Amino acid sequence: MTVPPVRPAGPADAPALARLRFAFRAEVAAPAEDEAAFHRRCTAWMTAHLTADGRWRAWMAERAGHPVGSVWLQLIEKLPNPVAEPEWHGYVSSLYVEPSERSGGLGSALLATCLAECARRAVDAVVLWPTPRSRTLYLRHGFVVHDDLLQLRGRGPALTR
Repeated sequence: MTVPPVRPAGPADAPALARLRFAFRAEVAAPAEDEAAFHRRCTAWMTAHLTADGRWRAWMAERAGHPVGSVWLQLIEKLPNPVAEPEWHGYVSSLYVEPSERSGGLGSALLATCLAECARRAVDAVVLWPTPRSRTLYLRHGFVVHDDLLQLRGRGPALTR
């Protein structure tokens, strides 16, 4: 099977991207929100965030007009820095390929497109939180596990000490 072309996504693609986002997260954990309500909320968010001057970028692939995969990138501006390193980070999120399209290289094509944008923008570091299933994909593309990242997870007031 040939890999379908990857293209930039825009605000008009938000409904299809919301559907892919729901499918991705529903594979990881049971949804806590009604699918139709999620689609409405997510479509509105994606439409608002996929602007030419925004910090979010997305790419998608279609086969016969049907969206089959996508990836998101958030550009995170760093504080001004007096040392010689770029002042942007990239956060890769929601890389998803429909099950029928897996093993054909589409995940690699989506990730390569996203990483090319990071290179074009001289991003200092690209970070992500892989699922257990996607970990090998990221390792094949040069990602490494680092021990210099700390994370605190919680909900609202639980983060206050």
